Amino acid sequence: MTERIRQPALQPPPIRPAVPRGEDPAAWLEAHYRHVWETRMRDLPFVNPALTVEAVGFQRLNGDWLGVMITPWFLNLVLVYGGGELWGDIPAGERRYLNLPCGTMQFIADDDPDIGPYQYCPLIAPVDKLPDMATARFVAADAVKTVFCPPAPPEPEPVELPETRAETPEVSRRGFFRRLAGKRS
Repeated sequence: MTERIRQPALQPPPIRPAVPRGEDPAAWLEAHYRHVWETRMRDLPFVNPALTVEAVGFQRLNGDWLGVMITPWFLNLVLVYGGGELWGDIPAGERRYLNLPCGTMQFIADDDPDIGPYQYCPLIAPVDKLPDMATARFVAADAVKTVFCPPAPPEPEPVELPETRAETPEVSRRGFFRRLAGKRS
């Protein structure tokens, strides 16, 4: 009798290690998503034609790139490997949690044949409720600001102190002068 090794029916795709990007990824991400918009997404019913493709607020955090991508079909926080500490190679479709200045956020790995591995956190999808590009930019800039700022420390709860004022008996004029003269009542 031969021993068989069980193989899972569905295996995750192989991990393609990310190549660190030294330059700001905004320009090539915009070019990629513009191409996707023009070739594959333009006529789909869930896109918002009032929006265009734009990268907002990409900056380094712990050596990696983090910013927001606006497209006519989503608004996502995007992490691109820059050689830093935030990145972790995981299979496309897998999720991981990142500790960011604002708190812990969940990212999903993706591996596009044109741009390589990246990870994203969906912010708004579909974007049909955004009326125009100005609103989308405002939301994206606010998301970037929120992600890069630590949360405000919690307000201390008011503490009720016991009555600290001691009850002093009312003193008559005669009692005041008697004490002043050194006599006890």
